Amino acid sequence: MKRLILPVLLLMLTMSWAQPNERAMQERIKAQKVAFITERLDLSPEEAQKFWPIYNAFEDEANSMRQNDLKEVRQAMRRGNLTESEAQRLLDQFMAVEDKLHNAKKKLVKDLGGAIPPQKIIQLKAAEDAFNKKILQMLQQRRENMQKRRNKNTP
Repeated sequence: MKRLILPVLLLMLTMSWAQPNERAMQERIKAQKVAFITERLDLSPEEAQKFWPIYNAFEDEANSMRQNDLKEVRQAMRRGNLTESEAQRLLDQFMAVEDKLHNAKKKLVKDLGGAIPPQKIIQLKAAEDAFNKKILQMLQQRRENMQKRRNKNTP
């Protein structure tokens, strides 16, 4: 049964790409990630009960930093043509956010130490990397399929 969870969830994720609602897609991806990590770490119910509140708090904090703290940096990157002083200020801002993210990751590892064994904390990084790779492959496949459809419709 456990082996069926991942393929079914990945299929649902693939089908969700057609949804225009970005928020719904993000929620589906998050559900996929939860299932993927749970399976990869083989979390017991007790471990999962302790693990997920800690991990979700970290994810919320990290996403908030990426969305809010880096907003000005992303806008400037799109704009381009920065003066040296503007670029330096944005670079300093970017590095400050990177430091905050690093500290949040260190706190995550420390907090997880009371919830799951060290081996599973190490496996978490591998699971996150594998999930991100899978998502990128799915996005690439989606782009290729869209390109093929465009080429078919172009005389």
